[in-house]
Amino acid sequence: MRLGIMIGYAAGKISLPMDLIKTADELGVYAVWASEAYGSDAITPLAWIGAQTRNIKLGTAIMQMPGRTPANTSMTAMTLHQLSGGRFLLGLGLSGPQVVEGWHGVSYRKPLTRTREYIQILRKIFVREERLVHEGQIYQIPYQGPDSTGLGKPLKSTLDPAPDIPIYLAAIGPKNVQLAAEIADGWLPIFFSPEKYKEIYKNDVDLGLSRAAGGKNRDDFDIAPLVPIV
Repeated sequence: MRLGIMIGYAAGKISLPMDLIKTADELGVYAVWASEAYGSDAITPLAWIGAQTRNIKLGTAIMQMPGRTPANTSMTAMTLHQLSGGRFLLGLGLSGPQVVEGWHGVSYRKPLTRTREYIQILRKIFVREERLVHEGQIYQIPYQGPDSTGLGKPLKSTLDPAPDIPIYLAAIGPKNVQLAAEIADGWLPIFFSPEKYKEIYKNDVDLGLSRAAGGKNRDDFDIAPLVPIV
């Protein structure tokens, strides 16, 4: 078991518990996680923290997928991963229609399809083996829609490859948990009880792992629940 700390997101003025985080870094705590809703973002605090720590991993729990294109997320992830010496953990989630449509102004349609395509695109960018081309239901890269200029062309990240960036997915429902186990490196559950894992989640996790390309078992899949401590 590894321990981490969650700093959440801010409302009003932003204040980070840097004394706590620096102590956690010195004591060998595995990760510090930041989140976002519709105030502070998840990345900027981690960049600030990363500059003042040495070993602790820097995780997002979560970055909202509908609020950023996959390419934008890849740029942010690869930049922070490189600047932090390989400490970044990319936690992603769908958020909910209240925030996605009410704040970001984009459709919440086909959330599981969006997730699958998003991760496919990220992994293509991270390995940097070929120029990015994706033709899906949600994302078309290069964009060739009716209002396209026709000038878009496949591109490849100018940064060094970063295939080692772990991708975590937040998931609650059975189909989303299955998808996380299939395509992600880890799962960020909420409302999670270890005592109820076998009863509620194990079948979905195992089913997702069985669908993973190239073979995958439980040891290859990290489960990182948020646990309130009083």
